Amino acid sequence: MTRRIVVLNPKGGSGKTTVATNLAAYYASAGLATALVDHDPQASSSRWLRKRAVTTLPQIHGIPAFEKNARVTRSFLMRLPHGTQRVVVDTPAALAAQDMPELVREADAILVPVLPSDIDIHAASKCIADLLLVAKVKRREQRIGVIANRARRNTLALTALLRFLGTLEIPIVTTLRDSHNYLRAAEQGVGLHEMKPYQVREDLATWQSLVDWLELRFADGAPVQAPTPAPGLEAAS
Repeated sequence: MTRRIVVLNPKGGSGKTTVATNLAAYYASAGLATALVDHDPQASSSRWLRKRAVTTLPQIHGIPAFEKNARVTRSFLMRLPHGTQRVVVDTPAALAAQDMPELVREADAILVPVLPSDIDIHAASKCIADLLLVAKVKRREQRIGVIANRARRNTLALTALLRFLGTLEIPIVTTLRDSHNYLRAAEQGVGLHEMKPYQVREDLATWQSLVDWLELRFADGAPVQAPTPAPGLEAAS
């Protein structure tokens, strides 16, 4: 069954592309047929995808949804390969509230990356309000999960973020470290799970809680097994 994950936060710099690309790489490395849909005109996810070593890394089907080509119909551009199991959607910054319903209508999960700062928490509160009130995402469906990005534990900003989300009954599904490994992964077109395990061990633990939350929601049957780096991937560093 195809499951769609939308990564969304209208505020730029929240880490949407980092989450989207690493999540797509995770699922592809775990053996699931994966597609990465890039709605962002900056095309960061698409550039990352072009950097992947096609001969050694699991294939991810890319869809440049931001493209406008008169020679290609929209439905043709957005088509998924037969048997696609996971679709990860990277959304643009400055996304208008009225555009949210179309993007999240078929989403099985909506991930909102948030930096733990006053400005970002305020932006996230509006984003979540728009999801609930404009996009009509029902709270009882529990489709929304927040990712605290580049967060440091036991800080006032993170405490404020937790307090705010508690009032909305929206869970923080994981807290991602402020790690240079994400920059290195982006430069090479790989995901953390495709890098040398000893280099990313601390980061991988934070991703497992995210994947566990997603797969518990999907409940397709057998749990997704965490990918094990293949010998051909050991060169990624």
